[in-house]
Amino acid sequence: MASITLGGNPINTNGELPKVGSKAPQFQLLKTDLSEVTLADFAGSKLVLNIFPSVDTGTCAASVRHFNESASKLENTKVLCISRDLPFAQKRFCGAEGLENVVNLSDFKSGSFGKDYGLEMTDGALNALHSRVVIVIDENGVVKYTEQVAEIADEPNYEAALASL
Repeated sequence: MASITLGGNPINTNGELPKVGSKAPQFQLLKTDLSEVTLADFAGSKLVLNIFPSVDTGTCAASVRHFNESASKLENTKVLCISRDLPFAQKRFCGAEGLENVVNLSDFKSGSFGKDYGLEMTDGALNALHSRVVIVIDENGVVKYTEQVAEIADEPNYEAALASL
């Protein structure tokens, strides 16, 4: 379990992030058109998992914008923006912002992604939402980088994540 903060107030997660060097856990999430997608659907591509509580907050929106800009410059790399937001909210946000270089995925149905990846918040005001995390997975499905952002309101270390690719 990780201890993080929201506005300086302690919050816990349900577990630990996948270990660097391990195979990334499988997942099943929903795209903005409500179709299902799994980790296997991205086989052969490098992945940046940009995980956050809600696209309707300033820091979460900033991370989507930042990775959208970075993704357009990366070869064989997809940025997956994952939250428990409804797919409709994710689609609305990216449409309004003109963001086309990220893939929005929702864990709203079961929350199993957050649980399986050890990043679901288990207490505090955002209980049951995802904590702010970046995970980089190589084209073979191996975890190359993880960051559990200690303060939810802070942005992740974009440079470190992208350098791991």
